[in-house]
Amino acid sequence: MKEELFKEKDNGVLLKIKAVPNSSKNQFCCVLDGALKVKIKAPAVENKANEELVKFIAKSLKVPKSAVSVESGNTSKVKIVYIKSCSLAQIKDFCDNIITAGGQ
Repeated sequence: MKEELFKEKDNGVLLKIKAVPNSSKNQFCCVLDGALKVKIKAPAVENKANEELVKFIAKSLKVPKSAVSVESGNTSKVKIVYIKSCSLAQIKDFCDNIITAGGQ
């Protein structure tokens, strides 16, 4: 797995995401071009997809929504998401499980 997918920052981890809005369901897909591909139900209108992405990541990692934020790429499909109080090992295991399962 490429290290550019995630890296430590302060008391958390930055995770590179490729968001696909207007999908039939919220789903982690695979690692594509150094980013975790995530399908999101919400449309890319008025920040709805970003809000849904934050909720989905928080629920999947079992952390509060307040611990997840879009660090950069608010209007782009490729985003950097910051997950506070999460270790690099937790994110690596999470991503490895997604890759092994072929999506979630």
